Amino acid sequence: MPPPLPRPGPTRRHRLPFQQLGPALLAALLPAACALCASPCRAPLCAPCQAQFFAPGGARCMQCADRLPGESASRPTRCGRCLRHPPAYDVTVVAADYAAPVDQLLLQLKFGARLALAGLFAQLLRDAVLQRPGFALPEVLCPVPLGPRRLAERGFNQALEIARPLAKRLGIPLWPTLACRVHETAAQSRLAPDQRRRNVERAFLVMPHALSMVRGRHIGVIDDVMTSGQTLHHLAATLKRFGAERVTNLVFARTPPR
Repeated sequence: MPPPLPRPGPTRRHRLPFQQLGPALLAALLPAACALCASPCRAPLCAPCQAQFFAPGGARCMQCADRLPGESASRPTRCGRCLRHPPAYDVTVVAADYAAPVDQLLLQLKFGARLALAGLFAQLLRDAVLQRPGFALPEVLCPVPLGPRRLAERGFNQALEIARPLAKRLGIPLWPTLACRVHETAAQSRLAPDQRRRNVERAFLVMPHALSMVRGRHIGVIDDVMTSGQTLHHLAATLKRFGAERVTNLVFARTPPR
């Protein structure tokens, strides 16, 4: 067995020129703007936009995150659809509705490759999780996988880009290859509601090397948008078929029911 490499001795750290500037001067040289309204601010979102579009409020179904009648819920409640036809996942947490202008942020990430927005989505999703009293954190996070062709076309998986910073903020291990998509599927957004179930049926598989991470575990599934919920339902069903005890969806935006 080769000996361990020696540790490098102490070195003098040289500060780069921009590091010698004060925070105020740096902010003046590198101005930031709100991602939604473009007004000057140091944070990714200005306070008015965060309060208007991401403030907690309104009741949601605890299972699918659809809006419920009324302003608030005193206890976790399921909508009528989830009571009649329970999905395979147990809980869904979302940060916002998929509606203007929030939808433009997601389109910029997904189709404009503005990957810096993934950190903002993770921050807002973490805030939504912390606002849920008694919320049980998953033991491991799994992004919704893309098929090889879609991944090659886009160059990145937006769910994974959100999952990376979210895992750090929540202190939960991330397993990007926990599940894979074994069948290339059409984009759900291009399909009619009755076609979406068939499109993702049997599309997922738990990787053999990850079986021990799934059995008996609480898995958190990360995605950018939830519309019909069919993709998340079939992925959760796959995870439970391979032994997952519980599946929680952590999704940035939820499409309001039509």
